[in-house]
Amino acid sequence: MYKDNNEELFPIVDEEGNTIGKIKRGNAHDGTKILHPVVHLHVFNSKGELYLQHRPAWKDIQPDKWDTACGGHISYGETVEQALLREVKEELGITDYVPIPITKYIFEGMREKELVYVYKTTYDGEIHPAKEELNGGRFFSADEIEKLIGKEFFTPNFEDEYQRVILNREV
Repeated sequence: MYKDNNEELFPIVDEEGNTIGKIKRGNAHDGTKILHPVVHLHVFNSKGELYLQHRPAWKDIQPDKWDTACGGHISYGETVEQALLREVKEELGITDYVPIPITKYIFEGMREKELVYVYKTTYDGEIHPAKEELNGGRFFSADEIEKLIGKEFFTPNFEDEYQRVILNREV
């Protein structure tokens, strides 16, 4: 079974994204809610469907739920753009896409507080979800997503971002 590395270092950031310190992954998710940055990529196909990943049961946050196509922490010393390229390649196996920045916002969950950098892309190529990081993924229509919101199928982070960014047509 796989497990997240609780010793991995993340930057501590202020609300503007300036690095003001560093924190271990385990401490970033222990309920202290120290602000740290993450990247999200929403992958649409040319039909307007949205690709979502299925989080494996071993994940320390929101196991066995469906989530944004690609999301990951920014490592200490890494730029937002470097983290996005790394995470998308690791999680989805794609490198030939054009990320378009949408927005950034602060998300506060039950155990963590994150500065979320949101990107989108349109991609019709093959997606190869990383077997060691994900439990697969697929494209969903807007109708499918809207019928499943509030039913504990998706992560709260995804539901919040879907309503905040996608339904508000920031994309």
